[in-house]
Amino acid sequence: MEQVLTLVCKLKPTPEQVVKIEARLKAFADACNHANQQVKPQITSKTSIKNMVYQDLRSKFLLSANLAVRACARVGANRKTSIQQINPRQAYGFGN
Repeated sequence: MEQVLTLVCKLKPTPEQVVKIEARLKAFADACNHANQQVKPQITSKTSIKNMVYQDLRSKFLLSANLAVRACARVGANRKTSIQQINPRQAYGFGN
C-alpha cells in the first residue's frame, strides 16, 4: 500500500507576486461571474457550460486552459448546490 504524505508550508510572496496573484484571482472570479451570466440558469453540467463559454473565458480574461475549465466547473457545481438547497428532493429527481 502506498503512503501519501502531506506537506504544509506558508507562502511568503513578494509584493510584486501578491499583485500578480490577486490579479489572477480577480480574473478567475470575473470569469466565473461572466460564465454564470452567459449560460442559461437551468444548465448545471460543467461540460455544457465549458462548450458554451470556454473560448470566451480564455480570450476575454486571459486565463490558462486549466483556470478556464475550473471556472466552468465551479459555476456548474455552485448551480447544482443552489438547486439542492432550494429543493433537495427535486435535485435528486424525486420532486414533482
